[in-house]
Amino acid sequence: MQACSGDMLLEALVACAGVTLSAVATSLGIPIQECTLRAEGDLDFRGTLGVSKEAPVGFKEIRLEIALESSASAEQLSKLLELTERYCVVAQILKVAVPVHAAYRP
Repeated sequence: MQACSGDMLLEALVACAGVTLSAVATSLGIPIQECTLRAEGDLDFRGTLGVSKEAPVGFKEIRLEIALESSASAEQLSKLLELTERYCVVAQILKVAVPVHAAYRP
């Protein structure tokens, strides 16, 4: 049983967004009765598996869906989503595409 790196990335996004949403909701005093987060993405496995050098490696697009039950107003929920997206570290890293430098150390 091996973990798929793409799945792990999506799981990290969901986990980070969930923790961030909870913190923002608490800070804004927004009650949440129930919340479900889901992430999915489009990826060409030919690149990831090394089948085609022309196919890109990684996701072309990622979508994060947040379904929640709350007595908050639409305006409050909109602000909650905006701030969750702004302060979610994983989402921001994916949006900005931070350079990653790998090095071998014996």
